[in-house]
Amino acid sequence: MFLTEENYFSPEADEVFCSASQFKSFFGSQGMEGCEAKTIAKIKGYWKEEPSIAMILGSYVDAHFEGTLDVFKAKHPEIYTKKGELLAAFKDAEKMIARCEQDEYFMKFMAGQKQKIFTANIFGISWKCKLDSYLAGVAIVDLKTTKSILDKVWNLDYNKKISFIEAYGYDIQLALYQKIVAKNCKITLPCFIAAVSKESEPDIEIIAFEQEPLDLAMIHVESMASRIIDLKSGKESPVRCGKCDYCRTSKKLTKPKLLRDI
Repeated sequence: MFLTEENYFSPEADEVFCSASQFKSFFGSQGMEGCEAKTIAKIKGYWKEEPSIAMILGSYVDAHFEGTLDVFKAKHPEIYTKKGELLAAFKDAEKMIARCEQDEYFMKFMAGQKQKIFTANIFGISWKCKLDSYLAGVAIVDLKTTKSILDKVWNLDYNKKISFIEAYGYDIQLALYQKIVAKNCKITLPCFIAAVSKESEPDIEIIAFEQEPLDLAMIHVESMASRIIDLKSGKESPVRCGKCDYCRTSKKLTKPKLLRDI
């Protein structure tokens, strides 16, 4: 299957290809729990997940830097009030965009080719990625909006606070981007996140990845590769997390649950 801007997010593409988002949907990250059952339901088309305001806001900022904001606005009337004004969250997005564009150094990282699509076979799986800013032969840059760049998230498994990058699995995402691009271009490029916060006075930062966490993330991806193949081929049944919206909606009761298990 040849991917284009029009079919990149199609159900057919999600069935043929895996992506960083799909991987995290299957297995989660340090700050989010995944659900195999929900992910398979989305791929097969019998569960549709409506985007949150936070996701739409991130896409709004992406669309601005891609140069397609007018098209985005036309496709998302829900971002407007009945009077035709932008909702408060998207007025804040305009402030975030302005803050990014005020900084010359930030904008150097956002000067690459926008939404460049790459595909590659890694660990026996067809992967896809779409880069926010691809500086050919120089760097891979991913634009992220976040509540706060500096705030830490408590991780119960590791019993410590972690960054928003670790919490949301952006290390996994950039590791996959790096590997997919390397497969195509025969060069391992440095990876960066161009971050802007949603605070009343937006903070900005260019965050450089050291290679070690990217390498560790790819070891994790490799360890789960056979599971992805088995799940998407139907060889193995997906495990339900029992907590997500899909599991709550599709749950069938068969017996009482003991009080001590609640």
